Amino acid sequence: MKNEYDLIIIGSGPAGLSAATYSARYKLNTLVIGKLLGGTAGGAYEVHNFPSYEKIMGYELMQKMIAQVKSLNIEIKNEEIMDIQQQQNGFEVLTKKEKYFAKKVILATGTERTKINLPMEKELTGRGVSYCATCDGVFYKDKIVAVVGGSDSALMASLLLAKFAKKVYIIYRQDSFFRGEPATIKEIKENKKIETIFNANVLKLTGKDHLEEIEYIEGKNRKKLKLDGIFFEIGSTPGSDLAKKLKVKLINGQIKVDNNQKTNVPGFFAAGDVTNNPLKQIVTACAEGAIATYSAYQELDNKK
Repeated sequence: MKNEYDLIIIGSGPAGLSAATYSARYKLNTLVIGKLLGGTAGGAYEVHNFPSYEKIMGYELMQKMIAQVKSLNIEIKNEEIMDIQQQQNGFEVLTKKEKYFAKKVILATGTERTKINLPMEKELTGRGVSYCATCDGVFYKDKIVAVVGGSDSALMASLLLAKFAKKVYIIYRQDSFFRGEPATIKEIKENKKIETIFNANVLKLTGKDHLEEIEYIEGKNRKKLKLDGIFFEIGSTPGSDLAKKLKVKLINGQIKVDNNQKTNVPGFFAAGDVTNNPLKQIVTACAEGAIATYSAYQELDNKK
């Protein structure tokens, strides 16, 4: 049957690519479908906690994973999935281009960057509004930019932008960086290009063809700041919409899995940041992808 597979992996970030690598070891007929090859991990500035590398750019690390999967002759399709339905012996996956069938499915769709939904945010996206410092930082050489957020990823984004921009503001709603790693916070404080605005929230973006200015509130005072670019680093939302279609159990939007990456839906597994596992790291996503494939393989092997 055309487009029929043992395993379909939805998502092509660390979890999905790791799952694909292990599927080759088990000789499973596998298809990987993903909108963003490499996932959001490809947008990480520097990765310092992946075994065998003292530090490596997120993009470089993901390119190595992608190359490994391709070397195993695993089929990868860059398509958007519109629907998924459970069938008697597996799952039907519908994209804008094709219809596929798989006996088992691993969902590894990760997370999507959270948007504030400010007025003009959508219109100015790509025109001064960004959600990826690694992707867009180089375009702001000698410019003035701001980063919204106080997580470690927001601080890392600020350090990266300081390599290009002449001035970087960090706008954070709390009164201190309690979510960042101590070493990162120390770098922020020592960087003369970076200025932090605590107890502040962005209220408004203005600009015609490009971002020109923002309005924010600091304490009780409304202020304006001229900017060439603003980067939102305020967290992420689990990509669990497809799981909802199958009535997969969720916890705060994240897919509930057991130690074998199984969900409450037979034959449907999940791995990576989309799950309720607490540690969201590239290395743990890879491990979960491997476990999910092993679990799927065991179920398929037991039916032979």
